[in-house]
Amino acid sequence: MLKGLAVALLLLLALLQYRLWFGDGGIQELGEIRERVVMLDSANKPLRDRNARLAAEVVDLKTGLDAIEERSRSDIGMVRTDEQFYWVPGVVIEASMIEANASLVGKAAPGATVTGRE
Repeated sequence: MLKGLAVALLLLLALLQYRLWFGDGGIQELGEIRERVVMLDSANKPLRDRNARLAAEVVDLKTGLDAIEERSRSDIGMVRTDEQFYWVPGVVIEASMIEANASLVGKAAPGATVTGRE
């Protein structure tokens, strides 16, 4: 009788071990899920970075006028009332030149030059 109980318990243990290692929700599936999590996390990193940049821009637009002025200058080519705007047809300004001059003068529309404050 004890021998039969021991055999039954060993078979039950073997069945449970099989389900643990190879069954649904087992160790093998856990490893696959962890690999998928790592893959999805690496795919989401650029999106999280973009969202952080956008959130910072929203905060900056809500709190400061400098960001609004920068956006209006770069997007729609706005100029202050105390500045003179010169547009030369056919002249294209390189993006690197715009960035270099942006800290000195402020951003202007492509093909335009903003000079001196009177």
